[in-house]
Amino acid sequence: PILASVPPRTLLRVFRLRDRLKANGRQPGIARVRHVHVVGAGVMGGDIAAWCALKGLTVTLQDQDMARIAPAIKRAATLFARRLKDRRAARAAFDRLVPDPTGGGVPLADVVIEAISENPEAKRGLYQSLEPRMKADALLATNTSSLSLETLSAGLTRPERLIGIHFFNPVAKMPLVEVVHADGTAAQTLARASAFVGLIGKLALPVRSAPGFLVNAVLAPYMLQAMRNIDDGLSPAAVDAAMVAFGMPMGPLELADTVGLDIARAAGQELAGGAEPPRCLAEKLARGDLGKKSGRGFYTWRDGKPVKDGQGGAQAPAGLAERLIQPLVDATRERVEAGVVADADLADAGVIFGTGFAPFTGGPLHYQSSRSA
Repeated sequence: PILASVPPRTLLRVFRLRDRLKANGRQPGIARVRHVHVVGAGVMGGDIAAWCALKGLTVTLQDQDMARIAPAIKRAATLFARRLKDRRAARAAFDRLVPDPTGGGVPLADVVIEAISENPEAKRGLYQSLEPRMKADALLATNTSSLSLETLSAGLTRPERLIGIHFFNPVAKMPLVEVVHADGTAAQTLARASAFVGLIGKLALPVRSAPGFLVNAVLAPYMLQAMRNIDDGLSPAAVDAAMVAFGMPMGPLELADTVGLDIARAAGQELAGGAEPPRCLAEKLARGDLGKKSGRGFYTWRDGKPVKDGQGGAQAPAGLAERLIQPLVDATRERVEAGVVADADLADAGVIFGTGFAPFTGGPLHYQSSRSA
């Protein structure tokens, strides 16, 4: 529906940006991935495993016991039933997703994806147990959203095959995947990881290892700026309504609730250079209000949806949307200048397809340059 109001020239630009990301997933001469092993059956790991099985790959899903794997299998069955109308096709996808509490799939996998908690010691400890059992040519991938590859590769026998494959939540809906590489990453590793992302129908964006990579690095200052407006007395619904009217799929405070306020704070601390967190965020966290997952954050959540009590954009002051996106635009430009992404067009593509940033703009950098032209 948003694209219906996009000017034809900008619409063409958005299609070209998508095609450029798709091209990253076409790597001639790269052996096709057939078996994926995922460690960590939480929301992200479980949903990555389900998506790979949906796309025709054999997937083994490992966690400490079957009780931890069972919810992921249940969510996968729902996904397959919804996406694959043919019951036999849904059953075949279900059969491709194999619970594997003992990790028997590790020596068979072409790609091993780690999706455990954001704890560097835990991740490195896991790699030490995985690496000796992996095939010589298998990729070792991490779904980390915040830790550097340099930190995680310490102690690996073959650090050149570690790659970040960073999916976004919800996995089935978000088209972008950041493919994170560092100085020590082999070119072949990056090419194979990008080809894998293309194989499963996602858009591959190569990014250099840096705090927040691209997408989280530009979202954090945008969400924090929105929270500072709450500190100044605006209502969450008013702030969010201003951004939805601008063309965003959801407002920044609903987004923060969806991501989790604890995760938003962690991202903000890493990227804000020691600035004080917004008062409203600190107060909510002190009460244990973490957003959607706890049932309360900037909104009360019922049946997976925020209750907005009819508050609307009438209370939002003029120019609020422009002020809120400025930190996002600035952070995007900084990421290009720092070489985290190769150029401004790729940065715009990453922000559109990784955050849903208003497509009519052609991306944050294109929007700013076209307005100042």
